[in-house]
Amino acid sequence: MHRIRRWVADHWVLAIGLMVLLYLFLPIAVVAGLSFNRPSSRLSYDFNEFTTENWTNLCGPADLCAAVGRSAWIGLLATVAATMLGTLMAFALARHRFRGRAATNLLIFLPMATPELVMGTSLLALFTSAGLQLGFVTILIAHIMFCVSFVVVTVKARLAGMDARLEEAAMDLYATPAQTFRRVTLPLVLPGIVAAALLAFSLSFDDFIITNFNSGNTVTFPMYVWGANQRGIPPQVNVVGTAMFAVALLLVLATNVRGRRRGARVA
Repeated sequence: MHRIRRWVADHWVLAIGLMVLLYLFLPIAVVAGLSFNRPSSRLSYDFNEFTTENWTNLCGPADLCAAVGRSAWIGLLATVAATMLGTLMAFALARHRFRGRAATNLLIFLPMATPELVMGTSLLALFTSAGLQLGFVTILIAHIMFCVSFVVVTVKARLAGMDARLEEAAMDLYATPAQTFRRVTLPLVLPGIVAAALLAFSLSFDDFIITNFNSGNTVTFPMYVWGANQRGIPPQVNVVGTAMFAVALLLVLATNVRGRRRGARVA
């Protein structure tokens, strides 16, 4: 016992960090465990019996796969559009000085600081007054709007940490601006862009409040879960959550491995 106390006294920062990580990953572990569980009843979430049927019969519950596919398609389109727009805006704000730059920086944070309830009702009023029919298109427009801000902040932070002398050295070696961007700037910014894209997709795929106001009759995955909660959430929902986390984790690991290999080749 004395050794444990002494170890904690010497490594209390590490101990707190491990506790925080445990706190963050415990819900994910529970969801992963429930994806292999056969509940005793539709309204029960206890670990009753191990099974792989939830994975092999993912589309068993009615309309589940349709809702997942719809959310994935909206998330993909919103991610591509928001990443392109947000990256261009981040480069403009980080590399150039222009009139209204401070005001633009302030406006970028407004969608992030605005409560989703207020944003959802505001977008609903905007779409209704514009005569747009609520559905897939209005959801996509709304998701692109709030995802752009997160992309700008993420990519801009990556640009702020870059060493401008690397680009200057490339141009001193007679590299054209296009070559400098392709061979120096883009590889250095790419981890930030990938992180911003993953964040945008997660926010889009997971959004409920703004989507609920502007979806019309379109049912996305979060709205399906909300509706299913009234009669019992099927265990296949945990399979979707586990699979999404696994895919995101693999993408992050692949990006890090690629970056380390590139750094090793440069060294």
